[in-house]
Amino acid sequence: MQPQVPREMIPWFPKIDYDSCIGDRACLDFCKSGVYSWDESLERPLVQNPYNCVVGCNACAQICPVEAIHFPAKEELRVTIRGVRAAQGPEPGAATGAEVRG
Repeated sequence: MQPQVPREMIPWFPKIDYDSCIGDRACLDFCKSGVYSWDESLERPLVQNPYNCVVGCNACAQICPVEAIHFPAKEELRVTIRGVRAAQGPEPGAATGAEVRG
């Protein structure tokens, strides 16, 4: 079993291009994880709770009509998770591959 990677160590969350954003609230209305909030004074969404974002999900970017939401590349996500797991070392009690079974 792979060691659990703490969510805060995974930089997977949306970034909004405010030059493109039209403030239609599609992302805010779509996301059920509470990632976004609404800035009334600026009339635009904010990434209020980035670590509520489901790792690997980019559905809000897909529904944005002006493509104003961006995520890291999925390969970057894989590399980050592998690196964090490698730094953590094997899970206590996990097989190391050195033992022979059977």
